[in-house]
This record gives sequence, C-alpha cells and structure tokens, in this order.
Amino acid sequence: MPIIAFTTFAIMKAPYGDPSVKGFEDLTPLVFAEAEASLGFIGRAKEADDKAHLSNFERDWGKWGRFAVPRFYDGGRVIATDTRASTLSLWSDINSVHSFVYRSLHRNALTNRHEWFRKPSWPTYAMWWVSRHTTPTWAEAAARLEHLYDNGPTPIAFDFHRRFSASECPLDLTLCIAVEA
Repeated sequence: MPIIAFTTFAIMKAPYGDPSVKGFEDLTPLVFAEAEASLGFIGRAKEADDKAHLSNFERDWGKWGRFAVPRFYDGGRVIATDTRASTLSLWSDINSVHSFVYRSLHRNALTNRHEWFRKPSWPTYAMWWVSRHTTPTWAEAAARLEHLYDNGPTPIAFDFHRRFSASECPLDLTLCIAVEA
C-alpha cells in the first residue's frame, strides 16, 4: 500500500538564533511533537546524531540521506548563516497530512509565516507517493520541489490544490474515480 512523502521548504528572513525568527524556533519542537502524535503520521527525517553544534548540512541523517535543499536556497550552510527551514515526513494518506497542516498548531505557524519567512516564488511544499518500505531522501525531496516549480503538479510532485492518486490519476477527475475503485 503506497504512502505519502511530504516535504516543506522555506527561507527565513534571518539565520537561526536571530531574535526575529525566535517565535518560529520556539514553535518548531511543539509542531514536530504534534505531527508525531497526529493520525496518519508514519515518520519524519531526524538527525541520526546528537550534534547540535553542526548545521543540518553537516549532520548525519541516516536513512534519509545527506541533507539537500532545492536550487531556490541562497543562504548559508553553517549554523551562523543557515536560513532554510525544511521538513521531510511520511504519512498514511493525503487527508492526514492536510489535517495536520491546516487544523493544528501548524496552522498557527502558517498564520505568522510572513513574519519569519521570505515571500516565496517557489513551492513551499510537495507531496508524492512512495511504497510503504521506501524512505525518501533529502535529495529526492529537493528534486520533487524543483519538479513542482518547473512543471506544476504532476504525479511526480503535487500539492493540495491538484492531487494525484498512487496510480497517477488526478483525484479531481470523475473519470478516474471509477478506475480507482
């Protein structure tokens, strides 16, 4: 049974530790905890080491692969200059992800995003289907965000506005419902 891979990507207005993004930093552990307790949550990329003095680019992410960002990122790669905020997670279905994103503490973070993040000209999230025994990598997540930016929603990478089933059928077309049944 396929599951949903979900990635988010944003660029903060200032590096981690700056007072202007403190509200975001303070919310992050609470949002992660809520995600992990959400219906449909399977797992998320976490560092395999406990080396807070290293940037995400330097840390070991285990089965999630070497940390990578999409080409839209123009910030630094060490803690003092790192301005990206990104996640990579697995969910049982699209509705579970949607509920977490828009009906939880995460929604509060979305409400304040203009305070902490640069206005994006790129997609801030992407979804795609994977097999239950697949762990997506950070490099794959970056490639999916770039694909969504370059091509719009397709079965390779899509968003909540134009979703696809695991069999690559657009979920908003009646014709495909019969095929999916």
